[in-house]
Formats: sequence, C-alpha cells, structure tokens
Amino acid sequence: MVESTHSRTQVKIVVPEEHTMVNLLGSGDELLRAVERSFDSDIHVRGNEITISGSPEETALAVRLIEELLELVRNGAHITPDAIERTLGMLRTPGADGERPADVLTMNILSARGRTIRPKTLNQKRYVDAIDRHTIVFGIGPAGTGKTYLAMAKAVKALQNKQVNRIILTRPAVEAGERLGFLPGTLYEKIDPYLRPLYDALHDMLDPDSIPKLMAAGTIEVAPLAYMRGRTLNDSFIILDEAQNTSPEQMKMFLTRLGFGSKIVVTGDVTQVDLPRGQSSGLGTIESILDGIDDIGFCRLTSKDVVRHKLVSAIVDAYGRYDVEQRPQGQRGRSASASARGNGTGG
Repeated sequence: MVESTHSRTQVKIVVPEEHTMVNLLGSGDELLRAVERSFDSDIHVRGNEITISGSPEETALAVRLIEELLELVRNGAHITPDAIERTLGMLRTPGADGERPADVLTMNILSARGRTIRPKTLNQKRYVDAIDRHTIVFGIGPAGTGKTYLAMAKAVKALQNKQVNRIILTRPAVEAGERLGFLPGTLYEKIDPYLRPLYDALHDMLDPDSIPKLMAAGTIEVAPLAYMRGRTLNDSFIILDEAQNTSPEQMKMFLTRLGFGSKIVVTGDVTQVDLPRGQSSGLGTIESILDGIDDIGFCRLTSKDVVRHKLVSAIVDAYGRYDVEQRPQGQRGRSASASARGNGTGG
C-alpha cells in the first residue's frame, strides 16, 4: 500500500510469514536498526507489517532493500549487517544492468568444509561469470577484493567436476622488501613462505589431509613462475597470482603456456608493483596488447569490492588519493580517465 503527499511517501510491506520477520529483522531487531541507520526515512514495524515513510526516492530505495532481503531469506541466506550494507551498496550503484543483489549474494561457487564461497559484490559476480565465459581472464584490483580467492574456488570446483585434470598455482618470485636469496634453507624452503597465501586458500577449500596427496600426484601444483617456462599446460586450471610483478617478457611466456582444455586466470594489483624501479609491469601493459581478442576478459575491481575489514577499503582509497596528489600535474588527467575506465568490469 502506498500513500503520498507532496514531499513524503508512505509504503506498507506485509511480510507473509511470521518466522520470516525474525530472520529479516534479527532476534533483537539488530538488523532493523542497521536498515534504519541507512536511511533518512522513518521505518516502523508492527506485527508482520513494515511501514516506511520519507521522501519518494529514499522510500523507494528502502522498499527495494526490504524486497531483496526477503528474497535472500526465502533462498535460505543468513542476513547479517554486512549483507544489508552490501545489498544497499549494489542498489545504489548505477549500471547494475538489472542484476539483483539477491542473485549475487546467493550465487554458490563452492561448498567446502562447512561453508559456502559466494561473491559478495556485483563486480565479484561479474568476475566469476567472466571466468565461466572466457578461456583467459584478468582480474585486476586492490588487495582484499577476492581476486585470487574466487579464482581458486572456481579452480577447485572445475577439478571436482572433472572439467580439468589439475590445478596449477603460480607467482613471480618478486616480493615486497625481500629477496629469496636472503632467506635460509633450500630452494623449496625459500619459496614456501612466499607461496603460503596460496596454500592457505587451498586449506579453506579442501580437506587438509588430501592436499599433500594431490600435490604428490601432480593434481595440484604450486610453484614459482620460472617453473612454467618451456611447458605446455593441457587440461589445467592455471592461476597466476601477483601478476603485477611480472615483466612483459614473463607475462608473454606464461600466457603462451596455454594448452588444450585449459583455462587461465591472471590476478594482480597494478598499484602494488614490487619490480625494480624503471622496469615495466607485464600486467600494466597487457590490456593494451590483448584488447579486442575474443575469449579474453578483463575484470576490474575497486575499493568497493574489498571484503576484508572496512579499514582496508578506506586505506586503498586514501593511497589512491595520495598517489593522485603526488603525480605531476600534467599526468593527473590521464590518471582520472584511466580510473574511469577501470571502474567497469569487462566481459
């Protein structure tokens, strides 16, 4: 039911089932308070009715939010303040192309070890969809946006579905502030800490006892990028992580390892290059080289897609502003246009 005046609109939403109201608003109304904090509108609950009063624009947005949350509840999703914030963020984002937040937040990528891995933002869903559609996908964005984690979930799912015979995870052996030569031990002991984030993600997705067996059988391989040279990788799901630290020559070498029945996902953050000063990043130049080639997708994620602590998103934005301020005046316009291009997600 909708009632309108010149400046205010009132809408009543009837929640069909009583138990859904608890799931929707929280046992102590903590979810209701999270919704109220997001709007200037007045929101009142009585029985199974929610009444929203406010400006037409705010009221319409609040109604859409409640409708999306109801859809999440119907699909068995657990509503949290974070889910409310992410749903509202998607509703406020222009250019969603009709994609519903409920569809994003209930998309299952992989169920493993008692948890389900899902995209949490619209760009993350577009990234996952691009991996399904393309043979080679580049996921470019700041730390904490799920680039590598989601790619690994898709790799494990492909292995479980027998779409590939093995998973290959690789990184260039360049790291922030350290060099492998200064670390103690054998080569494998030196590279183990550097590749540890990849192992950690695997442990989230597979039975830890099975990982050594899969690695011994060659079903899962975790190795530095240099180990890819001279190989042809067939029937494999291959992930190149931290690709901003590849040289253009290394990037070309890696991409030409692609064999039949394989898929490649390349992830990286072009703002965190650890290469020696003056050396070009293979990830930084690759889009201009491969742009327009069929079956290659470029996906951009931003600070809005960060799924770690809220401070991570704020830190990413703060460094972005600092970099723009420090850049020579003549280069700022080009940076702004590049940023505008980067906020879209290519297919």
